[in-house]
Amino acid sequence: MIKVGVLGAAGYTGGELIRVLLNHPQAEIVFANSVSNAGNYVSDVHEGLIGETDLCFTSEMPFDKVDVVFFCFGHGKSEQFLKEHEIPANVKIIDLAQDFRIKGDHDYIYGLPETHREQTRSARHLANPGCFATCIQLAMLPALKAGIISGDIHVNGITGSTGAGQKPGATTHFSWRNDNISVYKTFTHQHLLEINQTVQELCPGYEGRVLFIPQRGCFTRGIFVTAYAKCDKPIEEVQQIYADYYKDAAFTHFVTKSPDMKQVVNTNKAVVYVEKYEDQLLMISCIDNLLKGAVGQAVQNMNLMFGLDEKAGLELKASAF
Repeated sequence: MIKVGVLGAAGYTGGELIRVLLNHPQAEIVFANSVSNAGNYVSDVHEGLIGETDLCFTSEMPFDKVDVVFFCFGHGKSEQFLKEHEIPANVKIIDLAQDFRIKGDHDYIYGLPETHREQTRSARHLANPGCFATCIQLAMLPALKAGIISGDIHVNGITGSTGAGQKPGATTHFSWRNDNISVYKTFTHQHLLEINQTVQELCPGYEGRVLFIPQRGCFTRGIFVTAYAKCDKPIEEVQQIYADYYKDAAFTHFVTKSPDMKQVVNTNKAVVYVEKYEDQLLMISCIDNLLKGAVGQAVQNMNLMFGLDEKAGLELKASAF
């Protein structure tokens, strides 16, 4: 059994991670750290786990008793945490924040399995991709790798309220979010850094821009992305490129019918679809932002890092079907 520690366990990602790990056949949660909730039952905060666990939050961090620790912190806190705490060299780290996603003076592998599966297998430290970044990249990866698109890539993505985290804010309050839609961080979203990094890895020297308009949706979980760029290849050739690229992917599925977000919510799946309109290639993808966009992908990466079946603990059914 893989011994697991969870830091930042009281937030949305922490709760979702605990939910997945409780049903993982080869993982055992040793501790769920939350200083503010220390001593409280996990199911008192994550009420969907009532009857499934008697685990309590703890302020302790017994790193010597685990094989891997998940960082479920807010962005910017992981790097600071590591400056203040020492984690044994034999303990693997999977960071769900954005602190180590961009290449730099660190040894973190960028954990998008559809591009870095083999590197992930040997990783000691892993940076889990962002939710929007995952969905957008999965829409574009085959086209970029094959070099069949050019010019600016126009992206529109809509996300559920859980993408903003558990702490309430003006734009996450139910009475504001319900029956509403709004745009934020237009062309400046932080996930563009890792998206552009992948663009240059797959297609060095690509000169087009990724122009991204994120939107807040009036639903709780899920991401739906539409993107388009210039492409001169016939649709039949494009479809074959996508089918070949994802034929061995554990959770990403290329389809020939325009998808619905409900097909992926509550699963670790991504569904990808393409269409041609004259010289424009439309690329559509959808994921669950808390699973394939966060903890599901993190557990998928854990499975790869420990040589397990990539799908272990993650064969989940869409909640709406």
